[in-house]
Amino acid sequence: MFGKRKKALIFIVGACILTGCGNNAAVSEVPEETGTETVSDAEAYEKFEDSVSGAEVPEVSGSGLTAEKGYTSSFGMERERDGDKVRSYLTGKFVPDDIGDRRPVAIILNNIEDAMPMSGVSSADVLYECVVEGGLTRMMGVFEAYDDLEKIGSVRSCRNYFVYYALEFDAIYCHYGQSSYALPLLEQDYVDNLSGLAAIGDTVFYRTTDRAAPHNAYASAKGIKKGIEDMGYRNTYKDGYIGKFTFAKDDDPNDLSQEDSYDAAHVEPGYKINKPYLEYNADDEKYYRWQYGTEHIDDLNDEQLSFDNIILQYSSWEQIDDKGYLGFDCHGGGKMTYITKGKAVDGTWISFGGDQGAVRYFDSDGEEIVVNQGKTLIEIIQDTEGDKVVIR
Repeated sequence: MFGKRKKALIFIVGACILTGCGNNAAVSEVPEETGTETVSDAEAYEKFEDSVSGAEVPEVSGSGLTAEKGYTSSFGMERERDGDKVRSYLTGKFVPDDIGDRRPVAIILNNIEDAMPMSGVSSADVLYECVVEGGLTRMMGVFEAYDDLEKIGSVRSCRNYFVYYALEFDAIYCHYGQSSYALPLLEQDYVDNLSGLAAIGDTVFYRTTDRAAPHNAYASAKGIKKGIEDMGYRNTYKDGYIGKFTFAKDDDPNDLSQEDSYDAAHVEPGYKINKPYLEYNADDEKYYRWQYGTEHIDDLNDEQLSFDNIILQYSSWEQIDDKGYLGFDCHGGGKMTYITKGKAVDGTWISFGGDQGAVRYFDSDGEEIVVNQGKTLIEIIQDTEGDKVVIR
């Protein structure tokens, strides 16, 4: 049934607020999933997705979306090229076309305190964070230029919603294991994945001796590229890929100067275990990230993670079983906040294109938000936990 569900579209700005329910389970680290564990209802996740489905999303052409600042939406439009360079789908910057035309990889990253520091995460162009069981979060880095990375991770197991986030970028999905709920989705022909528990696992991943399993599984660029080759996966973006962001032009950054914007020098997404927050540095116009009471560092370069954009994406959710497995709406819509250059503006997110489509972001006037060029952090917020978010 995957790919055949009807998806909800509520395109009234300010009214696109979905509700959810659920209770957090006790805090605990989850064991490595094999996809063979016993579950009370193997179709629980699909039932959850059906419960947040609604009317069919209408077909919308690129000309059907208007963007801020008088821009034309990038929805389904050809990217700008300049000689042997092309605008990146991930950052909006010009990159060599052999990088910009290549499909990115989306890698599930362990975010438990025992697994710190992370490796290679600062090279991700887009970074997602979302709650999993027990109030812990995991991250997913979407990497475009990863060729020089010898150590990325540590890598953890799949969750259904992260697969959908990866599909928004037409990315090849890298993970180490998966739950039973994720197997039907991973088996779809439109999901190209590299799993540490599959036959290709020893090619793509390796384990270190500096920490205990399951926190010691890492991927390398060499292994990923060999895995993609051995699996015969398509290496360039699919025909008709519509992209996700409309980026600001080189000489016209979005400073969020509109009347309904507000100050955002300090941002807390409200996750209860790692307690992350970001501070704005006006000198370089970037947001620097802390968690677990200290700077969030990449040990490959000893650099603190920083971002040009932050998106808070509020999603309806449920706890779908007694083991604490969560479901998040990836195909409908909800509230969002876009944060950049020390300012924030509220709006809505809407999913276009079903399982293989992408979420787009809109301001209070219904125009697509113009995102500044650079790296973006997307925090998926449980819509019932919005009162925990702090922006000041």
